[in-house]
Amino acid sequence: MSEIENIAEGTVAGLESQDDLALVKKMQDGRDQIIAEIKKVIVGQEAVIDELLIALFAGGHCLVTGVPGLAKTLLIKTVADILQVKFSRIQFTPDLMPADVVGSEIVEEVDGQRRLKFVKGPIFTNILLADEINRTPPKTQSSLLEAMEEKQVTAGGVTHKMAKPFFVLATQNPIELEGTYPLPEAQLDRFMFKIELGYLSEDDEVSVVGNTTRIVDNTVAHPLNGDDILEFQRIARQVPAAQAVIRYAVRLVHASRPNSQVAPDFVNDWVAWGAGIRASQNLVLAGKVRALLSGRYNVSYGDIRALAPAVMRHRVLLNFHAEAERITTDEVIKRLLASIPEPTADL
Repeated sequence: MSEIENIAEGTVAGLESQDDLALVKKMQDGRDQIIAEIKKVIVGQEAVIDELLIALFAGGHCLVTGVPGLAKTLLIKTVADILQVKFSRIQFTPDLMPADVVGSEIVEEVDGQRRLKFVKGPIFTNILLADEINRTPPKTQSSLLEAMEEKQVTAGGVTHKMAKPFFVLATQNPIELEGTYPLPEAQLDRFMFKIELGYLSEDDEVSVVGNTTRIVDNTVAHPLNGDDILEFQRIARQVPAAQAVIRYAVRLVHASRPNSQVAPDFVNDWVAWGAGIRASQNLVLAGKVRALLSGRYNVSYGDIRALAPAVMRHRVLLNFHAEAERITTDEVIKRLLASIPEPTADL
């Protein structure tokens, strides 16, 4: 076991009190209970569910991608139902306007006086399902930016705070499908993870067809609530991350940028634009949650490697050379993980 992985077996600086350790145990048990409830409704997709819960416990937004019919929307609705938090769904369409998302000012008359009143839109919720987000033009997509980053909305010069917790869980269809608009880079960067759903195995698909063509009680229990999620977000930030692990995350991200000092040749050949600093931050923060859910009290190199595809695949933009050679972003990230060594003890 390396020095990084041997930082602690039990209590460590930052997670010393019994209350903190009890909260970690509650997080682990809560994760297992949520998964058990989700499995009443969703068949398969274990890796997708794990990544979605890591993002929730870390306080990050998720972009879920897959062809129609893979239960993207059902998965997100089920999570909101289990947590018993306020839930809103916006069906993104080409004619959707920013005011349909954040709200608008109306004129109301009170005691003979006219005044402007802000009517809040569906974004003022705990979990916002932005369904098929890439079917609306970038102008409307960008209406989410302030809320996602700063947890507030500004309208008419007045700032309105979002509820806590606040998550945007967006679904999108592959960009090759008809009627889709690519998400702006600034919008993509606000998502902690991009999670990709694939087709189910034959056995799982048989289970889905059997369950959805008969009467089934899909009532779920509610093991956690919004306040629990806020506590999990707090405790995750107390998990220590060794300087070498942070440096490894940063080095991976730096290596994704063409013409940087550590960029491999294939990055210079295939990448138009690499990941920014949010990728490094998200790798470490999500790594802290993954460590706790794995029963560890420190972040390891393995946590960074496991989360790199979900954190970086929407932040690395390929150039036309990569497209001509049919190179995917996941292939570039896989090669990065193989190319960038872990830092030595002296960094």
